[in-house]
Amino acid sequence: MLNFNLQFPTRIHFGQGKIEELGKEILQYGTRVLMVYGGGSIKRNGLYDQVVQVFNNNGIYYKELSGVQSNPRISSVRDGVAICKEHNIQLVLAVGGGSSIDCAKIIAAGAKYEGDAWDFFTRKARINEALPLGTILTLAATGSEMNGNAVISNEATLQKKGTGSSYLIPQFSILDPVYTYTVPSEQTAAGTADIMSHVFEQYFSPTPGTFIQDRLAEAMLKTCIHYAPIAIAEPINYEARANLMWTGCLALNGLLSAGKRTDWATHDIEHELSALYDITHGLGLAILTPYWMLHVLDEQTAVRLAEYARQVWGISENDEMTAARAGIKKTAAFFRSLGLAGSLKEIGVENKSLQEMAEKAASSRGLGAFKTLHYQDVLEILQAAYEGAEL
Repeated sequence: MLNFNLQFPTRIHFGQGKIEELGKEILQYGTRVLMVYGGGSIKRNGLYDQVVQVFNNNGIYYKELSGVQSNPRISSVRDGVAICKEHNIQLVLAVGGGSSIDCAKIIAAGAKYEGDAWDFFTRKARINEALPLGTILTLAATGSEMNGNAVISNEATLQKKGTGSSYLIPQFSILDPVYTYTVPSEQTAAGTADIMSHVFEQYFSPTPGTFIQDRLAEAMLKTCIHYAPIAIAEPINYEARANLMWTGCLALNGLLSAGKRTDWATHDIEHELSALYDITHGLGLAILTPYWMLHVLDEQTAVRLAEYARQVWGISENDEMTAARAGIKKTAAFFRSLGLAGSLKEIGVENKSLQEMAEKAASSRGLGAFKTLHYQDVLEILQAAYEGAEL
């Protein structure tokens, strides 16, 4: 295990009715708020009205930025930054899933920066300060409600890039599982794939001696496998929704990566996919992950992949390679059982785009830590995922 520093500054308010904490949380930072959200779902389920009532009851002045896309755009960020500067906003409140939260994070940083917020993603500028940020989570997926990461797409350049800073960590997050009751089954499935991918990226690591992190990761994976089908079949099952929501939060708050080198190659590849085709991030990850697993499988990595198969899926094969392959097949079959596509061709990706995506994803230093990938590796993963090749 490597040395590490870890801090969890976000105050989590978890459970039914925790919206009652919102007013006093906001008033710690001021009375002028920008509310950032996506489509109309928070208006249909009544959450929008609850938030506005809190504003009204506490004398809070608010402006809105709605219409944040599933792959949030830099244009939305720029609109939000302009609102913050014009109206002297003191806190940015994201109401929604990871997309709204990521957009709100970069708005909060951009409001304290004189240049263009895209500079944070091209390394022209570092995030040295940001407005305080709060979140009300409505989708179990990204874990953005408790970390300092954000991913934004640039529609002009067809790029999707991530950045991170301690200044982007939310001050507080309200996690009420009831707000996920109305999430459509396909979004619940994609969100689960996103959570599991976050765990995979940290679990499949070359760092030895991380027994506790690995057992925590396996528990989170088994939680997703157990509760996602229940949440899809019974959308208002509180137990299922609560366990998925808390797992999504824990999966990417730094707990699993503490003391480890982590991979993230699959995420890097998927970012190029969703940048070009604007697909749901979790869906892209569900398609790519089994083919990444298969591609990195060799005599050295088979030990960890077999451990995953045995600990998470209960595979009893003694041979490492056989067990590893069985676990990979189980992974792909699980995603398909949730109703997610099994190939890039199924979701409209064109074969002619594979080379372009591989070129953009690959870097001179290589991708990943579990097994380093270069251009040809990335292309082969994309080609196999495109065809839905046998695993």
